[in-house]
Amino acid sequence: MALATRTDRQPSLTRTFWRSTVGKKTVMAVSGLIMIGYLVAHVMGNLKVFFGPGEFNAYGHWLRTMGAPVLHHEWGLWIARVVLLTAVVAHGVSAYQLSRRDIKARPTAYAHKRRRASYATRTMRWGGVIVALFIVWHILDLTTLTVNPNAQAGHPYENVVATFSTWYGNVIYIVAMLAVGLHIRHGFWSAAQTLGVGNATRDRALKTLANGLALVLTAGFVSVPVAVMTGVVS
Repeated sequence: MALATRTDRQPSLTRTFWRSTVGKKTVMAVSGLIMIGYLVAHVMGNLKVFFGPGEFNAYGHWLRTMGAPVLHHEWGLWIARVVLLTAVVAHGVSAYQLSRRDIKARPTAYAHKRRRASYATRTMRWGGVIVALFIVWHILDLTTLTVNPNAQAGHPYENVVATFSTWYGNVIYIVAMLAVGLHIRHGFWSAAQTLGVGNATRDRALKTLANGLALVLTAGFVSVPVAVMTGVVS
């Protein structure tokens, strides 16, 4: 009996899962929750700026030594970056492919308009683009210090103050955080539905949790540039 060629073999379970709509939605949901977990940790770190340069700079130093002595210098930080980057790419690719699949499934406009979705739902795609562009800016601003003219390597507190001492730094950051809030508001609830957590009795609680999480994270992030603008942090 002749051996089956590669083209005769059945696709792997992983490939079959990824090709399915359910698989892409699951990847999108899980990667989204990973990013939300990162945002919760990130905003907690950001709020240390209110305790002064000593504590905030110590937090920045800890990020490079976390996991020590088991992990080498910055290994923990790079592991976190790789996990986050993987989640961002997986989320973006699955969202794009689901969007293309949805467009192909209905090439012509609906004869009757469906009930208007929430503002967050209708802006999910553009919100994702805004957030993606902001990530690039944020890295260039506070990680590589490329676009931060007054940055000082090894001084994260001073670099944050320098960023939010410019009008464009504030505008970019606040607009992006509003987009993040809207994205979380819809995305958290949608992820719960995809992963089977939601049901008729839990929907109200999940929506309340999504709204509260989005509000707290947005307020937490926006509070930093507002504090610099008003002189609370200087």
